Amino acid sequence: MGGGKNEMIVISLGGSLIVPGEIDWKFLKEFRKEIVKQIEKGRKFIIVTGGGDIARKYQKAAGKIANLEQDDMDWIGVHSTRLNAHLLKTIFRDYTHPRINKNPRTKEDLMLHFNEGEKIMVAAGWRPGWSTDYVATILAERLGVKKMLNLSNIKYVYDKDPKKFKDAKKIKKINWVDFRLIVGDEWDPGLNAPFDPIASKHAQEIGLEVIVAEGRNIENLSKILEGGEFDGTVIKD
Repeated sequence: MGGGKNEMIVISLGGSLIVPGEIDWKFLKEFRKEIVKQIEKGRKFIIVTGGGDIARKYQKAAGKIANLEQDDMDWIGVHSTRLNAHLLKTIFRDYTHPRINKNPRTKEDLMLHFNEGEKIMVAAGWRPGWSTDYVATILAERLGVKKMLNLSNIKYVYDKDPKKFKDAKKIKKINWVDFRLIVGDEWDPGLNAPFDPIASKHAQEIGLEVIVAEGRNIENLSKILEGGEFDGTVIKD
């Protein structure tokens, strides 16, 4: 990245970083410190929060009691992302617009979120069928952002699931056609993929570059934002 002053950056912040089981306040403290450092250099951020383990716990509990439809699963996930978004808005209170974006297709001028010296827009899930990765791609499109950072617990994209296959190979650069062959075309509310298939399709259509990286490594995050050498996968055509 490293686009300099006034650069606007979209970050899809995986819920696995925010709530890997319990809320990881130590990670959030270090993440906040890095983002504030970048803000002081003139950068602005759109941070879209995932649901994390809290979403899965609610989905699992509900599933033990009743037969859940897919939209039930999705709505639980959506509201989990909104709770996490409120947490982010709170810890970045001095820099954020007071309202969380819950609808990337709103007719509102999204630049209004950067009025009055605000440097961060916090966004969350919208509705069933939309992952927060997809929300992030729509916001990137609407705000004219050409590069996006997808932070999760995944260090690289692999050619197959490294948890199942010992011979899985990490990928440092890949185009959208080949990446989409890995993740497929269908959305699932519990999907654990490097980047959501529906978001991948849209990212390809709008020519978005996405960097997939392990978000807990704050030093690596700093290198990405500063345009240095980093660990992660670049997806672009």
